[in-house]
Amino acid sequence: MKLLHSARNNNPYKKSCYKVFKYAIWLSISLYFLSSFIITRHTTTISTTTISHSKPSRVLMAENPHLDSSAQGLFYGMKIYVYDLPPQFNTEWLKNERCSRHLFAAEVAIHRALLSSEVRTFDPWQADLFFVPVYVSCNFSKVNGFPAIGHARSLIASAIQHLSSDLPFWNRSRGSDHVFVASHDFGSCFHTMEDMAISEGIPEFLRNSIILQTFGVKDKHPCQEVENVVVPPYISPESLSTTLEASPVTGRRDIFAFFRGKMEVHPKNVSGRYYSKSVRTTILRKYGNDRRFYLRRHRFAGYQSEIARSKFCLCPLGWAPWSPRLVESVALGCVPVIIADGIRLPFPSAVPWAEISLTVAEADVDKLGGILSHVAATNLTAIQRNLWDPRVRKALLFDDTVSEGDAMWHILIALSGKLDRSHRRSRVGTE
Repeated sequence: MKLLHSARNNNPYKKSCYKVFKYAIWLSISLYFLSSFIITRHTTTISTTTISHSKPSRVLMAENPHLDSSAQGLFYGMKIYVYDLPPQFNTEWLKNERCSRHLFAAEVAIHRALLSSEVRTFDPWQADLFFVPVYVSCNFSKVNGFPAIGHARSLIASAIQHLSSDLPFWNRSRGSDHVFVASHDFGSCFHTMEDMAISEGIPEFLRNSIILQTFGVKDKHPCQEVENVVVPPYISPESLSTTLEASPVTGRRDIFAFFRGKMEVHPKNVSGRYYSKSVRTTILRKYGNDRRFYLRRHRFAGYQSEIARSKFCLCPLGWAPWSPRLVESVALGCVPVIIADGIRLPFPSAVPWAEISLTVAEADVDKLGGILSHVAATNLTAIQRNLWDPRVRKALLFDDTVSEGDAMWHILIALSGKLDRSHRRSRVGTE
């Protein structure tokens, strides 16, 4: 201290430096306390509105190697808040392993992918859209093993009541910025039979929302009179990988035309309707004894290996126009033959359906043999070349995390086109 005091008295230049140094220290200390005060206030405010106690999204971004920062620009900076609902609405159903593996499991796959996506926000006040994870397709019938969805409307209504009683976001927009999944026969009408689906229509409480659904047709239909995105049915990527290891897409295909599934010899009249509009019955009657057609009516666990051996895979409508065979055929390199008038297919901007598939009118199913023979003799090779592009297969498949070009990626692209529903952005635009 004496040395410093002596230096200050004997050297005017050092004296001025000391003053500057003293003021700099004073300013630094002041700024430190001011910034601490501001940060403390900000943290307190956020903690009162944040529902989830999970890790911050930037940590998830570092943990997810499938995505990079370019996705943020691609999705226009979209942020999605995922409600943390009680387990009876979703994860409790996963006690049955089928829940996450069957053809309606897109509702589970989409939820899982969003949880680790970089578009997820943990602050609902910063969200553009709100995802409501309710699994309605996992209530399997004890009679036939099929998903029973009679409880769907009440379960979703109960979830909405729960989230709207604690948080303001549903009531603020009347649900217009909320996203649901309806991955079964007639989507958001929640019924397996079309006449009943049309009669009951979309529940009133969902009519303002965005629905991700497997059902879609080009004509006007009561079950798509809601903001919607057509998504592919779920096919297990693990099962496909196992099949492709044994039978690569470019391997030998010794089956000309393939179909395995329900085909009624004598179709039953159910409420004035016949299953598959009798299309499958016509196929069986017309081509059941045709050696070019490999038609089977009974279940077989290894049926994917049959698809991998086939050149053409028939994808006729059932009760609904869409079918998991469509995705399985594409993924396993078999040209899908779509027999479902007016069907609206998923992700047309990413999947060149006209170049990888055939469409046959329901009324022309009795001409199917001649149509397939003509294609086989002319442009089958070109169709297969387009079909076997790995990007096409990836666009229709879900994984546990979002990967560029996969089904969830394209869903996010579709949702980013609906940001006019974002309350946060409309508020910013008026300020």
